[in-house]
Amino acid sequence: MTIKSMTGFSRAAGQSGPWRWVWEIKSVNSKGLDARLRIPPPFDSIEIEARARVARKLSRGACQIGLTVQRESAPADIRVNEPALQALIAAVARLPTPDSIRPASLDGLLTLRGMVEIIEAPEDEAGVAAAASAALVDLDRALDELVSMRASEGAALATVMAARVERIAALTQAADDNPGRRPEAVKARLAGAIAALTSDGAGLDPARLHQEALMLAAKADIREELDRLHAHVAAARALLASAEPIGRKLDFLAQEFGREANTLCAKSNDPALSNIGMELRVEIEQFREQAQNIE
Repeated sequence: MTIKSMTGFSRAAGQSGPWRWVWEIKSVNSKGLDARLRIPPPFDSIEIEARARVARKLSRGACQIGLTVQRESAPADIRVNEPALQALIAAVARLPTPDSIRPASLDGLLTLRGMVEIIEAPEDEAGVAAAASAALVDLDRALDELVSMRASEGAALATVMAARVERIAALTQAADDNPGRRPEAVKARLAGAIAALTSDGAGLDPARLHQEALMLAAKADIREELDRLHAHVAAARALLASAEPIGRKLDFLAQEFGREANTLCAKSNDPALSNIGMELRVEIEQFREQAQNIE
């Protein structure tokens, strides 16, 4: 039994040269695979490959996949425009300066536009490509960790689902064994209803009464619903033992379970059988809710 949940979280970090990064993945249930990636530049060129790797690891789930990237600061190249600075110093020296004004200082002159130029270290394209490639390896690690977590949660969920199936099976068998659905019980209820209708001496056609009684008896027969419920239980057991992703099939099977249980309740005119039908509906609804979180 290898059920996987669609809920999980994982994180993986790495480094290459001056680049550091962290992947974070959050996954919740979804009808299909909905992968939303957030990859900042200059690593955004790996998005297509990252999506392909996600699709190879996961088949269902709404996944928020984020990459945080940092680059260690490289020493910048600082250049002073010496000819312009010398010309400015000479010009300032020629100006008459009143005693109330302080002479210009070097640090003040260097703040003027054009005196100092700071040149950032050029981005190493080969280094970026190598770091981006290494980041993809860490994405695989994060995805493997997510798959492992989803498998662990799925193992616990499988136990719960198996118990739900067995409870549905027991209730179906209880409905099958219920005395209220036996032909003699149905006949007795119909006879009582007919006796109540004819107790006032009304002139009712016996042939018509017989015909209506047969129709009511046919409508009250839940043999087909019980047979289908037994078949659905067998199908659910087989799915839970399967190694394939079964979430969608279980979700569809839950709908089929619910349809048969609703019909059983609608047809039943025996209180005990109706109570069994209501318990079936509760179990099936819980089965359906849990099936929606299975991959």
